[in-house]
Amino acid sequence: MTEQDFIPSGYEATATSGSFTWRAPSNIALVKYWGKRGEQLPANPSVSFTLDACATTTTLRYKKREYPDDDFGFELYLDGAVKDSFKPKINDFFHRIGKYMPFLKHYHFTIETSNSFPHSSGIASSASGMSALALCLMSLEQEISGNITEEDFFRKASFIARLGSGSACRSIRGELVVWGSHPEIAGSTDLYGVAYPGKVHPVFRTYQDTILLVDRGEKQVSSTAGHGLMHGHPFAERRFAQASENLSALQQVLETGDTEAFIAIVEREALTLHAMMMTGKPYFILMSPATLDVIRKIWSFRKETGVPVCFTLDAGANVHVLYPESEKEAVMEFINNELVAYYEKGHYICDRIGGGAVALP
Repeated sequence: MTEQDFIPSGYEATATSGSFTWRAPSNIALVKYWGKRGEQLPANPSVSFTLDACATTTTLRYKKREYPDDDFGFELYLDGAVKDSFKPKINDFFHRIGKYMPFLKHYHFTIETSNSFPHSSGIASSASGMSALALCLMSLEQEISGNITEEDFFRKASFIARLGSGSACRSIRGELVVWGSHPEIAGSTDLYGVAYPGKVHPVFRTYQDTILLVDRGEKQVSSTAGHGLMHGHPFAERRFAQASENLSALQQVLETGDTEAFIAIVEREALTLHAMMMTGKPYFILMSPATLDVIRKIWSFRKETGVPVCFTLDAGANVHVLYPESEKEAVMEFINNELVAYYEKGHYICDRIGGGAVALP
């Protein structure tokens, strides 16, 4: 498919007013997307676990304008409060998707959104937020189109979400999602996320993710700025090749249930992501001392007990602790006994692999 395939030829119906609500999850990348080209296209392929508890719920209320306007009309609320600081990002998003959703200027929107986790703390709030909004907009397009299949609905929702936040295209459907063209993965594309088509061992279908919020504050650098550091980065091309190689290796790991090989790939990917930020121009350190202490504790616990627990990181200080469901009791005892001093006010989120976004009444 090409971008042109997402431009509608016209609409058969109209809708004067109403609302749609979607709950969309965050995701945690196993092989990281870091660096982009063109209009929100990935410089390398990635694959992620879709989460369950960490999610954004968005309600889109719409009212048809008497006449189309030159500007987009909307109000935005976060947790019930007006959030004008988010409006420029949403306005840019609407400009990007305007040709793919030409009905936008025919409506005035009220966007009400809330997260189940702290905003801008290293959990992918833009991924869940943009995917929830994209799904609401797709519901409206489906209402006025009348001829969108379920497959086309979710494919375009992922395509649209990507234009708001790259990783958002991996937050539409679960459980494992690939984004970015890879020669060994059928159907993979730079344009939208696809459900991982390979065989997946049962151990990876119920994986757990306990997120330790070691720093609930604002990130030092936005993801957009971080991706920009890959332009001209001395290690960029090798990094992009490494991601593709790791995704190739991960396929056999996912099929066989090899947790030891899984740990090696996932932890190396997490550390490489932060290495790219630490060696860019300018350079950033997004890990905190507590992040490093937690990583060392995880390594020691794994060596002493043989429990296949590992960590991964997003572009922030918080630590995602990944482990099989069968090891939950042992890992949670370790977290509560050994790691409690490292996360803020004893706060962590118990999450797991989820099935993707859901429409709410």
